Amino acid sequence: MQDLGRWPMVGREGHLNSFRQVLADRRSHSFIVSGPAGVGRSRLAEECSIQAERDGHVTGRVMTSKAAGAVPLGAVAHLIPAGVDLSDPRANFAEVAAALALPSRSRRVMLVDDLHLLDSMSAMLLRQLADAGVIFLIGTVRRGEPAGGGAVEALQQGDVVRRVDLAELDERQAETLLQQVLGGPLGRRTLQDLFSASGGNVLFLRELVRGALDTQGLRFDGEVWELAAGCLSGTPHLVELIGARLTDAGPDSQPVLDLLSLCEPLALSDAESVASPQIMDELEQAGLIAVARDERRTTVALTHPMYGEVLRRRMTTLRKRCLLMQQAQRIEACGARRLDDPLRVASWRLAATGTADPDLLVQAARLARNAHDYSQVVSLLEAVPEQHRTAQNSLLLGEALFEVGQSARAETVLAEADTQAVGDPEKMVVAVARTMNSLWAASCAEAWRVSDAARAQVASAVGRHMVRINEGFLHVMSGAPVYGLESLAELEADPSEAPDGSAWLMGSMARGMAMAVSGNTLEAANCAEHAYAVHHQLNDQTALLHPVGQLVPLIFALAEAGQLARARETGETAWTELGKVNSAVRPWLAYHLAHVEWLAGHPATARRWYAEAAAHARAHHAVKAMRLIMAGLAASAAQLGDTAAAKAALASLETYPSMGYRSGEERLGEAWLYAVGGHIGRARETLAHAADIAHSTGHITSESLLLTDIARLGGAREVSDQLTRLAKQCTGTLAVGRARMAEALALDDPEYLLSVSTELEAAGVDLLAAEAATAASTAWRRAGCPRQATAATLTAATAAKRCEGARTPALVSRGPATPLTPREHEIALLAAAGTASKDIAATLTLSARTVDNHLQRVYQKLGITTRRELTDTFDASCP
Repeated sequence: MQDLGRWPMVGREGHLNSFRQVLADRRSHSFIVSGPAGVGRSRLAEECSIQAERDGHVTGRVMTSKAAGAVPLGAVAHLIPAGVDLSDPRANFAEVAAALALPSRSRRVMLVDDLHLLDSMSAMLLRQLADAGVIFLIGTVRRGEPAGGGAVEALQQGDVVRRVDLAELDERQAETLLQQVLGGPLGRRTLQDLFSASGGNVLFLRELVRGALDTQGLRFDGEVWELAAGCLSGTPHLVELIGARLTDAGPDSQPVLDLLSLCEPLALSDAESVASPQIMDELEQAGLIAVARDERRTTVALTHPMYGEVLRRRMTTLRKRCLLMQQAQRIEACGARRLDDPLRVASWRLAATGTADPDLLVQAARLARNAHDYSQVVSLLEAVPEQHRTAQNSLLLGEALFEVGQSARAETVLAEADTQAVGDPEKMVVAVARTMNSLWAASCAEAWRVSDAARAQVASAVGRHMVRINEGFLHVMSGAPVYGLESLAELEADPSEAPDGSAWLMGSMARGMAMAVSGNTLEAANCAEHAYAVHHQLNDQTALLHPVGQLVPLIFALAEAGQLARARETGETAWTELGKVNSAVRPWLAYHLAHVEWLAGHPATARRWYAEAAAHARAHHAVKAMRLIMAGLAASAAQLGDTAAAKAALASLETYPSMGYRSGEERLGEAWLYAVGGHIGRARETLAHAADIAHSTGHITSESLLLTDIARLGGAREVSDQLTRLAKQCTGTLAVGRARMAEALALDDPEYLLSVSTELEAAGVDLLAAEAATAASTAWRRAGCPRQATAATLTAATAAKRCEGARTPALVSRGPATPLTPREHEIALLAAAGTASKDIAATLTLSARTVDNHLQRVYQKLGITTRRELTDTFDASCP
């Protein structure tokens, strides 16, 4: 982690280059940096001064302050030679110019921070010196501040002055800066929270990070930096800075600023009820408020989220209560006509008094749920008196608790809803919610217990139908997609014919996932797209998950169909759509985005997404997702050569229960840790066992993935026929590409391998493409065709550059003209990893003498003599 006192400069490189060009132009006299407070004006100006000194110029500084600005020539007194009377700067200007002039072609560069604080006489002298070419001026100006007089304003204008306006950092620049400062990546939600709270203002960002680190609210979990909820209060210094800026607005501005901090955005008419149009205009000019047009309504809001935070801290409880109640009464007096008015009024009354009309609270909670503000739903419904609780209210509260990760409380509330439910459809809707809560956060056994209890309660045809849909979902997500599809065969094609929208959506999501894992990826994608559209249509009628949940099976289906670019784009769009929504779908979305990058052969990006998924799964207590997530994290780390992180992820994996869904893939991390450590045989054995699990449970795409890894690790002949069989059961191109690669490896046909490499590369499967081309190069060398081998090597290198440093055995060069045999290659990998001959012998069930004999042949073929050279050879051959 870098020193938090002085952060690196990010996003200003273009301005620094512009400065150097201006400084080199003798016709230019000044470089002025303007911008709002906190964006880094002073820092850029200092970097410009440092750059000028590096380029051979003489640098100096003019110190400004409000006190110095009250004294004529106080800021530039150190530039005036002794005995020179500058009561009339123009009369004795020549003496000052002569004292400051430089004999060489270098320039005297003067830095003036906060030009607007200069007195008029100092500004006049500096302008004269700049016009005469005696000095080159670097100045900063805070946007929105008065210029300080005509002379100061003139100092900033003219053709000889280059002025640049600094804006706040965008989110990508903020991420780059934070990664450099913290020394590691940030979780997506953490980055979004920090960026949103700071608005891209570097000063605010720095103080927020400092405050979060001081309170240990910002922590590194070994993979990414994660921010705990409610830990963005900043530092006392930040509060003082913002408080001083708000105080400068004057006491007449305080009422509207306080009201905005509690109730923004406000209608302009509401804001003007506590502040005159003149005050509103002054606040807008000062950059404290923003006025915007929302259709036919003009609204007002604070320009920065931290302004509201500081204002709320300074208010007493009674003042907050008074302002909130007054604003609620204003809206009610106008009839509360806007769609979100009940939500706003209920929230204000609840915050002010701790209670509100029960019917209003329920109405507001439904509006909050439709906006996917699940935390607000919980706050509103928990304030409803017990005697006003209904099955529907309890269901709404239970599902919201599930979404925000409070699964234990969710079960308590949903169990209460079960006792209140009347009729089979209502009972089954509650059962559906309890099933999902139990499955994600408890156990499959508990989820089945809930489902079995529901089956015993219902008697109607509608109820039994919903039971079958619920059981179908359970089968799919607990690892039995074949049974799941049988149960879901009853799912209505037209959702309008379903007895309940929530059950239909859950069943449709499960059906799409079952089709995808069974290899019917194209139909699965169509199913998921339809369900996503329906979910948006039913958004105000169902409380089950965010609509983005329907995109999870779509992402998976597209990826396994070989449409990786579209899968990635869909996932990124889904993540953006979620925004700040705290939803239980987030860890699953991150996991499937990681899976896309794993298939593409981008282990670093996959690792980031797996880490993101793990952080959200922990936050939501989604323990059933963790084995798959940690397996992917371990595999990605292993391919990147970070075996310590891979081992840590595998150790964590063992602490979580298995879910059943894609359970064979839970062995990926273990297999790849063996593989990169040179234990190729054990890796293949692990993958074969995992593939058997996938086969026995009907997870065809998982079986295909695992068998392909066996082929990549030297077992192509053993699995080629199986992969060909699986390809016939799958739609899309990826399964076919996997089968063709295994067949080409088994045949050791270089032309076939290059053809497969081209197909895989076109599909975005970069790592398999690189490995196929590497195998082609080896085959060409074996056939005595060096030109073709070189061309294939170049093809492999091109694909490998996109693989983010992946290190796999199949990318390792197998020597020059005389390649290593599979056994020699396996022994060489183990030896290169530092494994002793006796341990290699024990692992491979050979004698130590046999191992040493193999190593001697390896040394002869590679033209080396020591194990160190062997390690260097294998390291150098990995990208």
